[in-house]
Amino acid sequence: MELFWQALEGAWNIISNISFIDIIDIAIVSFLFYYIYKFIRERRAGKLAAGVLFMLAILFFSDLLEMHALRFILQNIFQVGVIAFIILFQPELRTALEQVGAEPLKSLRSIGESKSSDVTHTATMIAEITEAVCDMSMDKTGALIVIERSTKLGDIIASGTVVNANPTAFLIRNIFFNKAPLHDGAMVIRDDRIWAAGCFLPLSTNGDIIKDLGTRHRAAIGMSENSDAVVIVVSEETGTISIAIDGQLRRNFSYNTLKAELTGLLITEEAPKKSSPFSRFTRHDMPGNGGSQERQNNNKSE
Repeated sequence: MELFWQALEGAWNIISNISFIDIIDIAIVSFLFYYIYKFIRERRAGKLAAGVLFMLAILFFSDLLEMHALRFILQNIFQVGVIAFIILFQPELRTALEQVGAEPLKSLRSIGESKSSDVTHTATMIAEITEAVCDMSMDKTGALIVIERSTKLGDIIASGTVVNANPTAFLIRNIFFNKAPLHDGAMVIRDDRIWAAGCFLPLSTNGDIIKDLGTRHRAAIGMSENSDAVVIVVSEETGTISIAIDGQLRRNFSYNTLKAELTGLLITEEAPKKSSPFSRFTRHDMPGNGGSQERQNNNKSE
């Protein structure tokens, strides 16, 4: 009983000595750990992090059980752990830093700005894109549209042809017409305008993507992994409309659901969370609505 009271007294002394700065410090560290966990939870980095934690656990037990050979090997491995960590998590670290820097910059840019005209322009752009995409879906015309948000895509724009035109459904369909010279590349929307077309996008290297998805869909996922852009894909094989965002591919959009999703992402920034037709596709999922017919080998531009 005496030990209990001693432990209680020690705990009270620690709590009573906590200052306001200590509380802020703990809150910031807790937020950082939560952000790291949330970021890697549904990414490949989660598996890598689990492997690192497993190796740390082995190192702890090897030291506890005095396994000298195993401890020597693991200690030498962890001596270069920082460099190995940067190499292993390079894509995830880049994405995380871009996302951390995006929100403050977005807030700074919004200071003193009038949003009413911007919202009107964005709503008009969404309506034109939705109309064009649904028309191309009916005709099974392949399309790849990247809508830039806070992450600037100057390097992607430089790989294509600058257009800098107001977005209209007619112009978008013209650009992706299968005989047009720019139809194979991606269109980039910047500041509610068609800024460039015929652009090249980075392909995703995620091994969990199902093999039925072709190059066009992999490019969309890859672009969403490397930026916060919203990427719209129209399948040339099935006409299926998809959206790639944050490395995830949502599929089977209709006119109404596509317009609502784009409005949520680009205007209210609160995309619909519960929409049964949409799903994330990995190799363990079964594609629906003809998705299994999309073969990369059948069409190189797909």
